[in-house]
Amino acid sequence: MTARFPGTAHERSRVDNAAGLVLHSYPFRETSLIIEAFTREHGRVALVARGARRPRSQLRGLMQAFTPLLLSFAGKNELRTLHKAEWQGGLALPQGMGLLCGFYINELMLKLLARDDPHPQLFDDYHATLQALATPGLNQTGYAIILRRFEQRLLAELGYAQPFTHEADSGKPVVAELFYSYVCERGACQTSAEHTRDGLILRGKTLLDLASGDYADPASLMQGKQLMRHIINHHLAGQTLHARELLKDLQQL
Repeated sequence: MTARFPGTAHERSRVDNAAGLVLHSYPFRETSLIIEAFTREHGRVALVARGARRPRSQLRGLMQAFTPLLLSFAGKNELRTLHKAEWQGGLALPQGMGLLCGFYINELMLKLLARDDPHPQLFDDYHATLQALATPGLNQTGYAIILRRFEQRLLAELGYAQPFTHEADSGKPVVAELFYSYVCERGACQTSAEHTRDGLILRGKTLLDLASGDYADPASLMQGKQLMRHIINHHLAGQTLHARELLKDLQQL
């Protein structure tokens, strides 16, 4: 038996029944769609769904964002051809503000995830996050906590996370009562200034709360939003997140 390794031309030529979720789709030529999907074992993939826009196409109703599918596709180029998609169910679609939060997460992944780079743990985190966003009765704080947790997981998975528990230069433990300047590509540095040109001023307690995943303190949640935005903007390198702009206008999440 010949071994098949992720990323080889042999494996990329044919994939059957890959668990995935649709991130985005858009028209291609007269009757087709291009699908951006996030799969558990193959990462983000771009697929041509030929004829998917035809009225009687079996694919027509499946190519919507957040749809869980088993995907079969083939091709050696970055844009592969979708041969089969089977709906898996078991995932409630977020509604209202939860749906907007889901679109924000999808757009974030589209702009930060490289194609054909598997992240199985992130796939599981993404699936769990969509389930959480569909929870009935969530308030603004609940949605914000879900977003902050996913942002941290995404950054950590991509290798962008920096430790919040120790100072960047000295390695000293962060102290809750002190203030720190957070600079991307470096981390937290103790400061006594109220403002800085080089980074973002945060409480030591905020950094420690983020490190432990504790968002009970409203000040930590607010500063956590500012910090995640600061880091994400750095890695977006000028790209705009349209869903985030909409969320900011509606709810200041």
